[in-house]
Amino acid sequence: MRLLIVSYAFPPVGGVAVQRVTKFAKYLPSCGVETTVLTAENPSVPIRDESLLRDVPAEVKVVRVRTLEPSYEKKAAVWRGAASKGPFSGARRALARLASAALVPDPQILWLPAAAAAIRRLSANVDAALVSGPPFSPFLLGPLSRVPFVLDYRDEWRTAATYEMHGGPLLARVIDTIEPALVRRAARILTATEDFRRNLLTRYRDLDPSRVVTLTNGYDPDDFAHILDAPPPRTYAPGRKLVATYAGTTFWHTSPRGLFAGLRLLAERAPALADLFDIRFIGRVVDTERAVFEENPLPMVRHLGFRPHDEALSLLAESHLALVIVDDIPGNTAIYPGKIFDIMAIGRPCLALAPAGALSRLVERHRLGLVVHPREPAAIAEALERIALSFQRGEPLLPSRPVGLEPFHRRAIAGRLAEVLRDIVVPQGQTSTPSTA
Repeated sequence: MRLLIVSYAFPPVGGVAVQRVTKFAKYLPSCGVETTVLTAENPSVPIRDESLLRDVPAEVKVVRVRTLEPSYEKKAAVWRGAASKGPFSGARRALARLASAALVPDPQILWLPAAAAAIRRLSANVDAALVSGPPFSPFLLGPLSRVPFVLDYRDEWRTAATYEMHGGPLLARVIDTIEPALVRRAARILTATEDFRRNLLTRYRDLDPSRVVTLTNGYDPDDFAHILDAPPPRTYAPGRKLVATYAGTTFWHTSPRGLFAGLRLLAERAPALADLFDIRFIGRVVDTERAVFEENPLPMVRHLGFRPHDEALSLLAESHLALVIVDDIPGNTAIYPGKIFDIMAIGRPCLALAPAGALSRLVERHRLGLVVHPREPAAIAEALERIALSFQRGEPLLPSRPVGLEPFHRRAIAGRLAEVLRDIVVPQGQTSTPSTA
């Protein structure tokens, strides 16, 4: 069987967003699926990570076509100018709003002219196509495929309407107009969480539930080979810090405001315990969240910036505590950050600041650590105090003992994807027709 994966971002683009399709490309060939990837040649993205290229097997053909977008640096300059104050701030905001209104469903629509021609050409030689988002404008390429296509939801499209840099009511209306037609034409729909699947079936009640499949993210043991022999974090001694690490992008959906408020409460009532912490943030902080770090900064918090995937995993492995944050805002109850699976595999106790939802259930079901609501500073301070006291006593920081990890192995997930693909590709070269019954 032959598959075309369409993904705007692909290594050497960095960050957690590329992990899913990269691991598909890595493991699908061993499941009997010959894989080709269509991606952007000059993607407008904030980070690169050359180390991720080693996950792309030599037998996977990668086709790169150009986007018409400006560089990420130029786009970011426009966003910063729109948020700044000054004599021309009104004009800058108007220009930014105009650009946002024109580039719907997202700026990556400027990749579609080249990508549309490429998918028509490449799909003539495959049995199925898989289009992954976000960004979601490539979903529009699905109907151009000459073979059945699969839509892969790494996030909910509706959530994109709440992004700081590009969102709003106009985008929500556009989504509500074009998404129904696309999901009804897709041969299959993949969702990264069961909550995404449930929400999609609730919105489009005529969809056949058998066509909507939950395929979670996961972990790859190969990613941890360099830390297998790493020593465990050092136990407490006078002057030694309790290292807690957050890895991932910090933006509105993962805002650490609640964590910082909890730390301030702890510093007021137990300054010696607060001083035990060395809290490290690894990854990009978007402009809208920079003030959280820069205004009244906390002495125990450090932002280390973006680090390559290997280094980020090493920093998590040497930590006493892993942090995961999903703020309590609309749509966030259905998501969990991809880094939770790396934390799961490394085995460090996890403090998850999250509302009741997909992430809290995952942490509790698989015994990864403790869940505290992200908007309850007093409860966060109390949890941090208990963790600090346990560290001083040489006791386990949290009652964590990860269980049930096997289904999240990336090879197992690729195997389930291969089964989904075989369901839509009928022998003798004929293909199934999607049903909306």
